[in-house]
Amino acid sequence: MGDRTVVVADDDADIRDLVTFKLDNAGFTVVPAADGDEALDLVLEHRPDLALLDVMMPGRSGLDVLRSIRADDSLAGTRVILLTARARDVDVDAGFSTGADDYLTKPFSPRELVHRVTALIGRD
Repeated sequence: MGDRTVVVADDDADIRDLVTFKLDNAGFTVVPAADGDEALDLVLEHRPDLALLDVMMPGRSGLDVLRSIRADDSLAGTRVILLTARARDVDVDAGFSTGADDYLTKPFSPRELVHRVTALIGRD
C-alpha cells in the first residue's frame, strides 16, 4: 500500500521534531504541523493514515481538529492519537467520546509512540 502517512501536530518544536524523527526512522512518511489550524489543513491535503494531535495547541485544539476529522466522511479511515500533558479521566473520556483511537500522556516513550502508531495503521 506504499508509505503510511502520519500528520504530527504539536506546538512544541522539540516534541514535534522528536516524534517526526522516530516515526520517520520507523518507515512512516511524516507531515509536521505547528498548530491545530495547520494540522487540519494538512489532514485535508494529505489524507493521512493517522493524525497525532497535541490536545493543547494555539488556535484549534487537538480535540477541535479531531471533531473536524470525524465530521468529514471522506476522512473516515483516518486514525487519531491524542497527545496530552493532562491524564485526568475527564480528558481521556472527552478524547474517546470525540472519536480518538488512542491516547498518549506526556512525557511519553518514543518507542511506545511508534508501537501505538504501528498497532493502529501497521507498516508494509
